[in-house]
Amino acid sequence: MKTIIIILAILCMGVVLPDAWAGGTMNPEKISQAAFAGGCFWCIESDFRKHPGVVDVVSGYTGGTVASPSYHEVTSGRTGHLEAVQVTFDTSLISYRELLDIFWRHIDPTDPGGQFADRGSQYQTAIFYHDDVQKQEAESSRDELEQSKRFKKVVTRILPASEFYPAEDYHQKYAEKNPFHYQNYRFHSGRDTFLENVWQKNDAFVKPSDSDLQKQLTPIQYQVTQQEGTEPPFENEFWNNKQAGIYVDVVSGEPLFSSKDKFDSGTGWPSFTRPLKPDQVVDRTDRNLFSARTEVRSKTADSHLGHVFPDGPAPTGLRYCINSAALRFIPREKLTENGYGEYQALFSE
Repeated sequence: MKTIIIILAILCMGVVLPDAWAGGTMNPEKISQAAFAGGCFWCIESDFRKHPGVVDVVSGYTGGTVASPSYHEVTSGRTGHLEAVQVTFDTSLISYRELLDIFWRHIDPTDPGGQFADRGSQYQTAIFYHDDVQKQEAESSRDELEQSKRFKKVVTRILPASEFYPAEDYHQKYAEKNPFHYQNYRFHSGRDTFLENVWQKNDAFVKPSDSDLQKQLTPIQYQVTQQEGTEPPFENEFWNNKQAGIYVDVVSGEPLFSSKDKFDSGTGWPSFTRPLKPDQVVDRTDRNLFSARTEVRSKTADSHLGHVFPDGPAPTGLRYCINSAALRFIPREKLTENGYGEYQALFSE
């Protein structure tokens, strides 16, 4: 009874449930595993944990020849093991390809000698595939990254998965258990500076200056995205839109949601079960009203979009309640001409 009361209280507060709860009982047939090495496993573990559909992440060692190695043995560089993470994920909520996208965006794939401040073979990057499908997707993902010309040469290896040995308990969820030391280490490691320079500053989607935004946006668009306003329900552009296509950030043009994940929530605002990619929106705690809610913002432009609640339909159990004024709609037939051709495959069925 106490557990039921706690869950009901959480629902009333509008707080997102843990991934393992979202959508109810997990289907074992939808649970899969992936393994990645990206330097310090504290960082990679923390990065993956942030995404809906990731059930668990374990820090550990793999790729070497020594059974059940200790941290001291691995850091000596003589075991052949790499610091790595084993990701358990729900394939109905997040795909293996999406995990690959997350991985690439949190490492330096050009460094053969380690990652950032951590030097040595044990800190090299690698993708460990569990079957031929994962191998093909990993290779395809790597090839696309190389073709993008974002990096001169990708040296991240793609290897068959071998025995994974969980690291010592004090390494698990290190970012949560030791936030001060973790943040201090991460800042001085140079990881985030590198990632910001490579991804955020070089992305095609950028936020215009405030003066330009006031000229480009309508008053309601500016109020919603820049001043965290809320438009009236049922009196907005997309609440009842049933066309096929994608919804992008009205400020930066960054792709955010797909019509395939849109549903009628009865609230009078556009509602989606999930974003197009897990790292394209950012969740923040919003305490502006009498109870805490989870605000949703776009990653690149930091636009206010709306809120997310744990009362949506399957497969995620989530309801991304988004303001129409924060969105621009790109119909399926105009995706390519507007520069979003990569999403055409979503509507090929």
